[in-house]
Amino acid sequence: MPVTPTWDPAQYLRHAGPRTRPFTDLLARVPEPAARSPRIADLGCGAGNVTALLAERWPTARITGYDNSPEMLDKAHVDHAGPTAGGGRLDFAHADVRTWTPEEPYDLIVSNATLQWVPGHAERFADWIAGLAPGGTFAFQVPGNFDAPSHTLMRELAHRHGLAGTLRHEDAVLTPGAYLTRLTGLGCTADVWETTYVHLLPGEDPVLDWVKGTGLRPVLTALADDPETRDAFIAEYRAALRTAYPPGPHGTAFPFRRVFAVARTHTGSAT
Repeated sequence: MPVTPTWDPAQYLRHAGPRTRPFTDLLARVPEPAARSPRIADLGCGAGNVTALLAERWPTARITGYDNSPEMLDKAHVDHAGPTAGGGRLDFAHADVRTWTPEEPYDLIVSNATLQWVPGHAERFADWIAGLAPGGTFAFQVPGNFDAPSHTLMRELAHRHGLAGTLRHEDAVLTPGAYLTRLTGLGCTADVWETTYVHLLPGEDPVLDWVKGTGLRPVLTALADDPETRDAFIAEYRAALRTAYPPGPHGTAFPFRRVFAVARTHTGSAT
């Protein structure tokens, strides 16, 4: 079974700039809520840095970021919780996205790079869309790079080290077409697309440094009590990544595909 990772906010935020760009691109396609003080949920808010962008976009909104990582929620509370400039409020709460269901109508439910951690997440769409106010929006983006060398090499090494069950596989997310079918089948008007970013990462072993904050977390968590095996895994993985992503004169090019969806309910119905 995949391992529930322990998160390190500092490591995750080391690449906050390129990690944030897909969220801003997603928000650019989200329509304006009809409510003057919209109710917004951020599923898998992490350290709260992208949730804060929601408050910048809609300063009168009541926003709650939900996550199941105590470490991430502590960071989010310290850095971002409280009243916003326009009279709204930004709060954070513990929740498991696998079971979270809206307890009140939301004008926007958004999720950034989280649903890939939730097996069968598309089965939850009906509950979340049913929890939207009429004309409300459900928007998300997920990594679509599970067939990239960063992940295939990780899975190959995990298999050799007896850790094959700790990681997600290439079916962790659906195709854009499959997401479109799901969302329109639930009565939404949907906009689904994909983008491949080519991040130019600075420093030594930047791809390894990137995945230490995200995809490699289950391995690091599984080997937390076995530092010798952990260090051997990282050394072998580092060497493989250096071959797959050689540095150039201006940094290391790291292609990263992402899948986006914005689904809106009809104004006359919450479903």
